[in-house]
Amino acid sequence: MPSALASLAILTQEVHEEVSETVGPENPILPDIAEIIFGGLAFLIVFGVLAKYAFPALNRMLAERAAKIQGEMERAESTRSEAERMLEEYRQQLAGARDEGNRIIEEARKTAEQLRRDVQGRADQDAQAIVARAQEEIRAERDRVFHELRAQVADIAVELAGRVVGQSLDRGTHERLIDEYIDQVASSGDGRG
Repeated sequence: MPSALASLAILTQEVHEEVSETVGPENPILPDIAEIIFGGLAFLIVFGVLAKYAFPALNRMLAERAAKIQGEMERAESTRSEAERMLEEYRQQLAGARDEGNRIIEEARKTAEQLRRDVQGRADQDAQAIVARAQEEIRAERDRVFHELRAQVADIAVELAGRVVGQSLDRGTHERLIDEYIDQVASSGDGRG
């Protein structure tokens, strides 16, 4: 390798001398030919080293970075789809809970209505039973008072008849007269015979 570089340096010197003779004085803008050749060779050597060692590591790093980004994007998409699925599941559960709540409320409303009807029915039955008992008690009391009154009227009538007639009536005649009078009064309805 050192002899190749030495040969290249000699060749470059010869080319430079030939170009200098044909071109004339040196151009201040253009670099020296030897510099261009050595710069080109240095560039090729550095590029070769970079291509052999740095570029594969750089490409591997870029590929890993791309794979990592792709993996993160896939995980983000998976997480997003999982979140959407869970959101839909929660919405369905919420709708189910609302339906269940409405069903429970409706069932409670029906139960309360049935209970109200039952209580009202029992209250009506109790009220009717109380009214029937009261009517029965009134009827019994009326009958009792009627019998007491009948007996008192009979006694008064016998006593009055005895005073008017001046004699005492026997008990059987007396009761017959009283019953006839009471029946007559009861049938007329106004008590005026």
